[in-house]
Amino acid sequence: METVEKDVVIIGAGIAGLATALALKRLGIKPLVLEKSDGLRGTGAAINFAPNAWLALDALGVSHKLASIYDPVKRLFVTNLRTGATQETSLAGKSENGSGVRYIHRKKLLETLADELPDDTIHFSSKIAAINSETHDALSPVIIHLADGTIVKARVLIGCDGIHSTVARWLGLSEPLNAGRSAGLGLAVFPEGHGLNKEVRLFVDAGMRAGYVPLNDNEIYWFLVCNCSAEGESKARNPELIQKEVLEKYAKVLPPFYSDIVRRSDASTLHWAPLMFRHPWNVFFGNLSKGNVTVVGDAMHPMTPDLGQGGCQALEDAVVLGRHIGNLLIKTKGHIATTGDNNVAQAIDGYVKERKWRVTGMVIGSYLSGWVQNGGSNWWMRFLRDVIFYRFLVGGVLGNKVTGYDCGKLPDVSLGEMDNPCKID
Repeated sequence: METVEKDVVIIGAGIAGLATALALKRLGIKPLVLEKSDGLRGTGAAINFAPNAWLALDALGVSHKLASIYDPVKRLFVTNLRTGATQETSLAGKSENGSGVRYIHRKKLLETLADELPDDTIHFSSKIAAINSETHDALSPVIIHLADGTIVKARVLIGCDGIHSTVARWLGLSEPLNAGRSAGLGLAVFPEGHGLNKEVRLFVDAGMRAGYVPLNDNEIYWFLVCNCSAEGESKARNPELIQKEVLEKYAKVLPPFYSDIVRRSDASTLHWAPLMFRHPWNVFFGNLSKGNVTVVGDAMHPMTPDLGQGGCQALEDAVVLGRHIGNLLIKTKGHIATTGDNNVAQAIDGYVKERKWRVTGMVIGSYLSGWVQNGGSNWWMRFLRDVIFYRFLVGGVLGNKVTGYDCGKLPDVSLGEMDNPCKID
C-alpha cells in the first residue's frame, strides 16, 4: 500500500479543478489533481461563456488561446411557438476586454487549461474511496483513500468533483435537489458547412424551450429543456434513445431545421440529465470550508444551467481562491503555514466569505430563470417570460450587472525577497 504526501490536492479535473490548478501554478504552487475518469471529460459538448468568464480566463492567462478560435455571439432571437412572434435581443454586452458572449467546445477548454499544467499534475483513473482527517483538528492533514489502495495525505484539499461531490459531502453540505426540469443536448456536424450566422435561435412554449447556436462553420450546438424531471435517468447514457425521444416527442413543434440538426448529432456528444441545484441557504450558511479543506465550482454551488453561469462561476472561484492564497504568499514572503497565524485556512476562509454572496445569488437567479422560461401557459407567466425576462433582463441587468462582473486578477508573487514562493509547512 503506497502512501503519498502532497501540499495541495485537487479532486476533479473538470473546469473547476483545472482552473484552480492553473491558478495555483501561476502562484508557484504545484498541486496534485486526482481524476476518476481515464481522460479529460467533454460531457456537455459546448459551454456558454459570458464576459465574466473571459475576464477570469484572462486572469489565468489563457483567454487569448480561445478567443482567437471562437467569435462572439451578438444576437439572440426568441420565437414564441404558440404565437409565432420573434423578438431580437443584443448579446453584445459590455466588458473591459470586449469579449461578449461566446459558445466554445467544453473539451477544447479543458485541453487548453490542462496544456498549461506540468505533465504529471493530473492523475487519471484515481477514484476516491474515502476521505478522513488524521486527527480531530481541522488543520491536520486530510487522508484520501483511493480505490486502488493508495493513501494520499494532503495539507490542503480542494474539492472540484462536481454536483455529487465527495468533498462537499465530507463538509456536510446538503445533497443537490432535482429542479423539476431535464435537459438534452448535442453537437451536430455539417461537413459541407451549415451557412448560418453566429447567433442564438431559441424557441419557447409552455413547459419547454429549445435552441441552437453555431460554434464554427461546420458544427452546431443544440439543447432542449423540458419540465420532465422523472425522465432523465432512463436515457442519460443512451444516445439512440435521446435522439429518438427528442425527435418524436419534442421536435414536432419546432422548425424542421431543428430536427435536421438533431439527426446530424455526433452520438458521443448526446447527453440527457435532470437539472440539479443546492438549496441557496445551504450554500450561504453551509460549511463551505473546514480548516484547509474547501470546494470550488459545482461542488460548492450546483445550479441549473438556465443563466449559463455554472462554468463561469467555477472560473471565478478558481481566480478568487488563487488571489486569496497569493496575497497570503506575499504577506508571509512565500512560506504558508497550515497552523498558527497567517495560515492557509484563513486564506480559504476569505475566499469562502467573498464567494458565497455571489454564488448564492446565482443559484437563486438560475433557478428562477428556468422557472420563468419554462413556465406554464398562463398569461402572467407568458408576460414574465416574453416581456420582462427576454426584453428587459437579457442584455440589460443580466447582460451588464451579472455577466459583466470582474472577479479580479491573480497577484504577482514573483518577488525577489521570497526564498520559495511555493512552500507550505
